[in-house]
Amino acid sequence: MPKRPSNLDTLKLALELLKRIPRHCKISTTELKHQLDHAGLVRELRTIQRQLDELVQHFDIDRDSSSKPYGYQWKKDAKGLCLPTLSEPESLVLSLAEQHLRDLLPASVMGTMDSFFAQAKDNLRQIKAVGPEQKLQRTKGGEWLRKVRVVATTQPLLPPKITAGVFAAVSNALYNNQWLDVDYKNAQGKRQQARVMPLGLAHQGPRLYLVCRFDGYENERSLALHRMLSAKARHNFEAPKDFDLQAFDDDGRFGYGTGKRITLKLHISKAAGLHLLESPLAKDQIVLELDQHYEITATVVESAQLRWWLRGFGKAAQVLEPAGLLAP
Repeated sequence: MPKRPSNLDTLKLALELLKRIPRHCKISTTELKHQLDHAGLVRELRTIQRQLDELVQHFDIDRDSSSKPYGYQWKKDAKGLCLPTLSEPESLVLSLAEQHLRDLLPASVMGTMDSFFAQAKDNLRQIKAVGPEQKLQRTKGGEWLRKVRVVATTQPLLPPKITAGVFAAVSNALYNNQWLDVDYKNAQGKRQQARVMPLGLAHQGPRLYLVCRFDGYENERSLALHRMLSAKARHNFEAPKDFDLQAFDDDGRFGYGTGKRITLKLHISKAAGLHLLESPLAKDQIVLELDQHYEITATVVESAQLRWWLRGFGKAAQVLEPAGLLAP
């Protein structure tokens, strides 16, 4: 006869489930079990289902039983789970993480953090008595959020609009190693429906790109999320061991390169080239200071992005090698 779980074990399971139920999207019992397994709290699926049945009766949780596995989420106006108060440093870190990681984490994961983010925001504000009134005032951590900023290195652009539901479908499929059926319109307006294997997500300026392989092909392509008209997750796949997103980036693929490396030698005016002494093109960069300009030599990836960057200097930069790099 299986051993009956203790009250403490039941309480721990209930708390862990409540923490993982998102507010703005549904999570399945299968995904909840997967998260609990990774957290070291291994339980049978049926045990989790029974516990969820109890939680639905006592908390503001919606259960979608239209299909199996069932989906769960907090109701729109629910307060969620009230957890022990975060410290001010923890609240500051969480607030910054919410700002800068929202497009780099699966929507399901971000959804499970909503109660933490809300609590962090509240913790960075405090009530200060001013005469008969009470005034809302920021803590030092709250003030810090107004003292730091990530700034653009090029002309700032607003992010393109992504069709509702596309980011959630793409990020969750990437997280769970699931095939995606996408309806996609490329930059030339050509529309295509295809099944793709999601392999990576990249934030390039204001845009998000999915690195993937089309079903039946071994090469990688990048699809802009804002050009996806729809996306739907399908069955799982075994992640290929021969793909590395870091290597994909290092090969200049996001800059429209093929991985070919060249030795770049250029003359650049001192005014235009000073920043290259502070932020080198490569680890092997060599700088020769001349009267009016610098001669810079470095190994870089040949790409369209490199050509755009060089042309941006106009007459302030002259490419010596390789010959014809900037030829029309």
